[in-house]
Amino acid sequence: MNILEAAKEIRDGHTTLGIELGSTRIKAVLINQCYEVLSSGSYTWENQLKDGIWTYPIDQIWEGIQEAYSKLSANVQSTYHVALTKISSIGISAMMHGYLAFNKDNELLVPFRTWRNNITEEASDKLTKLFNFNIPQRWTIAHIYQAILNNEEHVKELNFVTTLDSYVTWKLSGQKVTGIGDASGIFPIDSENSDYRQDLLDKFSALPEVEKYSWDIRKILPKVLVAGERAGRLTVEGAKLLDKFGKLQAGSLIAPPEGDAGTGMVATNSVREKTGNISVGTSAFSMNVLSRPLSKVHRNIDMVTTPSGAPVAMVHINNCSSDINAWVNLFKEFAQAIGVKISIDDLYATLFDRAARSDPDAGGLINYSYLSGENITKIKNGRPLFIRTQNSKMNLANFFLTQLYAAFAPLKIGMDILLKEEHVQTDVMIAQGGLFGTPVIGQQVLSNALNIPITVMNTASEGGPWGMAVLARYAEDNHNQSLADFLDKEVFKKPETMTLTPETDGVKGYERFIKRYKAGLPVEALAGQDIKELD
Repeated sequence: MNILEAAKEIRDGHTTLGIELGSTRIKAVLINQCYEVLSSGSYTWENQLKDGIWTYPIDQIWEGIQEAYSKLSANVQSTYHVALTKISSIGISAMMHGYLAFNKDNELLVPFRTWRNNITEEASDKLTKLFNFNIPQRWTIAHIYQAILNNEEHVKELNFVTTLDSYVTWKLSGQKVTGIGDASGIFPIDSENSDYRQDLLDKFSALPEVEKYSWDIRKILPKVLVAGERAGRLTVEGAKLLDKFGKLQAGSLIAPPEGDAGTGMVATNSVREKTGNISVGTSAFSMNVLSRPLSKVHRNIDMVTTPSGAPVAMVHINNCSSDINAWVNLFKEFAQAIGVKISIDDLYATLFDRAARSDPDAGGLINYSYLSGENITKIKNGRPLFIRTQNSKMNLANFFLTQLYAAFAPLKIGMDILLKEEHVQTDVMIAQGGLFGTPVIGQQVLSNALNIPITVMNTASEGGPWGMAVLARYAEDNHNQSLADFLDKEVFKKPETMTLTPETDGVKGYERFIKRYKAGLPVEALAGQDIKELD
């Protein structure tokens, strides 16, 4: 990349900003018109369990965004010797689903309820039956209905209910909108009309417990937009929210916001029929773009959409890499205690490499990576749990392999429904996420677990905010192409990929592991029931 050319693009405002608010990190990425990353910045945060609710403070949302943008801007200045004052287009992404509720004065009524909460089981079950459509606990409509069933005082004041990326976009542009992929985690979508399903809105509105409220469900949800449409422009107030130093000018085009599932599909070029991707991080999910409808409603399969509105079968798990990270930090602490200096990246590489020398079934060891509840395995309260018998083969290689095995276990259970029961055909399955930043091992374990080939792109560890930036460029100038064609012809002209296929011994070993894993789930359930959180 030529620094002088990049500096001119920045000076002329021919750049695009993508911001993604993930579960553990807020990241901002600035790209040029060739989709190359010019600069980035990030902010680390963690959800908090307060009064039984997983949440993030609303002030920390803006603190994190400003910090990530500030670091990105400072890096632009130091690298290209030019100030970042104009940006052509901006896109906001965030963890999907959840509940942000506001009154007519735009005041937050209750703390942000994230996707991680398993507190809407009654609502989820009743709506699934009413709609004949799977409504997961984390969906916004489930949160709305559960608050109604709980007779929560704030419900009567509802004026706008939305998700995190839609909330941030609203504050930047003044528009109460969201992208269709994100909207599909709010309420069921009619892909033909690119909007919420009107028949199901009618059913919800007709419920006696809903009718008593003065608000209309059709008016309190954000407007649905598809990829390529526009969500307004950056206002003066929005520019100040992004750039606390006040250098950024207003006027940037704002793209329809999308959830992290949508940006994952874009970042892996997986928006066509029979393509799929798997994103792993604090949570994990697979997205499978369908060529035909599923045969029936599955409680473990969510029906969502691509950013352009095509139907997608989604397997979502609440827990993935957090327990791995906790164990790696423990090993880091031990290394420091004995005077060994090792970077966190080298430590991950060392432990992953050791896992490659394990027994295929992890020596009989079992792990449950549940920091929170897990819907697929019907675990209400998560407790990280490691189990072994007296004759299990306890060594470092097997121990760390079981961490990797456990991270993918609920995903395996859900994907088996699509692959073995629904016979969903996927021509290519691309994986992304920080876990694949360490080459080969995690990718091979996932391939063995699902018994399908897994491809990783060179953008595997940083796909989300970059994918959102690509969507913002698409909104700005898509050359009248479909999103799938745009990605093929404009963005992924020469993708760098690596594909690994299942290993026979690894597949058999994982099947033995998952059999033991399923057998031990009642123990995990009891741990969540009987071992209480610390005060």
